[in-house]
Amino acid sequence: MGAQWKAKHREAAANAKGKIFGRLAKEIQIAARNGADPSTNARLRLVVEQAKKASMTRETLERAIKKGAGLLGDQVQYHAVTYEGFAPHQVPLIVECLTDNVNRTVAQIRVLFRKGQLGASGSVAWDFNHVGMIEASPASADADPEMAAIEAGAQDFDDGEEEGSTLFITDTTDLDAVQKALPEFGFTVDSAKIGYIPKNPVSGLTEEQLAEVEEFLNAIDDNDDVQNVYVGLAG
Repeated sequence: MGAQWKAKHREAAANAKGKIFGRLAKEIQIAARNGADPSTNARLRLVVEQAKKASMTRETLERAIKKGAGLLGDQVQYHAVTYEGFAPHQVPLIVECLTDNVNRTVAQIRVLFRKGQLGASGSVAWDFNHVGMIEASPASADADPEMAAIEAGAQDFDDGEEEGSTLFITDTTDLDAVQKALPEFGFTVDSAKIGYIPKNPVSGLTEEQLAEVEEFLNAIDDNDDVQNVYVGLAG
């Protein structure tokens, strides 16, 4: 039983890593449309750093850049589409997708939302702040997140995201500048992206209700076209 569990665990880990690489490759291809040089393309530079931290091979990384920049003959056109709605128990969420077939994606999203409620554009976006989000770890014991946020130009910070990690929140236009500045103040950037933070996260759900929401969110996240899921849920 133990050996079988380990085999399943390794397979699940490999699948998860493959999903991460697939999503990063799409992001790289989209960003590379505006130039294949990360030094002059801020969006590409951000996602390249994420790919390196995820241990994407150099060959895979360079191929994704060339493919997005149109330097290879098999260029795929991905389209960014965003869906808004509610998970069970009126938990708001925003789903970002990158797809080469919008009709396929919207059909799949509609099926996935049957246990929730798919809304129109703007139906829940008002309940989220559109911000830059930088996850960073202290490089030394005396690194001060509050001082780093002030000096680097972040709007706010939250050091309760994960143990040993701080979430720095920025204006969308300041994301690149802040992530470049943070190492000067004792923090190593783990990831950086533009995303959404809920203004009024839902709280007070029972364990059974939370389980329903989690099952719904897992099904959404498992879709190959889904890149990011932002949820208005406390805790």
